[in-house]
Amino acid sequence: MATSHLSDHIYRPIPTRSATFRQFTTTKATILFLSPPKCSKSRSFLVKNDQKSKWVVRLSLVEKSPPKPTVDMKRLVDFLYEDLPHLFDDQGIDRTAYDERVKFRDPITKHDTIGGYLFNIALLKKLFSPDFELHWVKQTGPYEITTRWTMVMRFILLPWKPELAFTGTSVMGINPVTGKFCSHVDYWDSIQNNDYFSVEGLLDVIKQLRIYKTPDIETPKYQILKKTGKYEVRKYNPFIVVETDGDKLAGSTGFNGVTGYIFGKNSTAEKIPMTAPVFTQAFDADMSKVSIQIVLPSEKDMSSLPYPSQEAVRLRKVEGGIAAVSKFSGKLSEDIVLEKEKALRSGLIRDGLKPKLGCLLARYNDPGRTRSSIMRHEVLIWLEEFSLD
Repeated sequence: MATSHLSDHIYRPIPTRSATFRQFTTTKATILFLSPPKCSKSRSFLVKNDQKSKWVVRLSLVEKSPPKPTVDMKRLVDFLYEDLPHLFDDQGIDRTAYDERVKFRDPITKHDTIGGYLFNIALLKKLFSPDFELHWVKQTGPYEITTRWTMVMRFILLPWKPELAFTGTSVMGINPVTGKFCSHVDYWDSIQNNDYFSVEGLLDVIKQLRIYKTPDIETPKYQILKKTGKYEVRKYNPFIVVETDGDKLAGSTGFNGVTGYIFGKNSTAEKIPMTAPVFTQAFDADMSKVSIQIVLPSEKDMSSLPYPSQEAVRLRKVEGGIAAVSKFSGKLSEDIVLEKEKALRSGLIRDGLKPKLGCLLARYNDPGRTRSSIMRHEVLIWLEEFSLD
């Protein structure tokens, strides 16, 4: 686990040995011995009274070790909830909460000072325009706090502006003397080897730089909760689709009906902006019932939308929820889509998740205008439940 893996890196106080008592009786006197703690000095005093004599070994108040420092861990947890959301905005994080010598590590980056740590943040802001989301903060050890987060970055220097997504945990060590953070180690969900320097981590970054052509139009809103090496887990907001019956997941039957609706074949002849992707959805395990769908703009609601002019075309609100998503490109065929669905479902079950029946194919590109090698396709499977704990 990430928390146990960090134990070698975090400064922790050496626990003092507890004082032990031994008492035994003789015919003339009772003698009480107190074994002093390690690294402490002791003195003996003879105490006499009218009834008996006994030796008492006790610690000198002057020579006692200083009390073990205490850290308000709850205050630090609350502080991180307030401070970390500013990681990449103009306010930034509070550097006074960190030791000058702070050990920062992720799979491909390392710094050993707060200055280097802040330089790394500034570089990411300049090159990637990151969007950071904090999910939770928890105390996971006497001087250790773990956070879970999602970071999505758009690499603005490349013409196609690829989107890189990382999810994971940060294990933060606290110096018990200063009460400040002295280490920060990141663990990515997408790789196995998180030790610096991780070739696997570098390859994960390079893989996300590949070209996917995505139209610059509205898409359903979602939040990436977890990104593994094979799929993403997303939380989708509710959205509305216009749909009609289709025949196959990779087919186009019914497409003219749903596009006709947004082009003005509706009760008010209203033209509605195009969005992406075009969904085809199978509702059962046999993939026997399929619909083809176009997502409508997010500002629309069921009460304001015109009725479809064609009886076979209908409007439906999708309540959203948690979906696992596998992204790929290339030419589409029914066999390829079913193979992708099978691989995704098997991976979810292997990882202990509970996929629902059916799936969706998301197509983001016009096949007549986009090379198949850079098309963006996705297979989505709704999940019964999902927890980030």
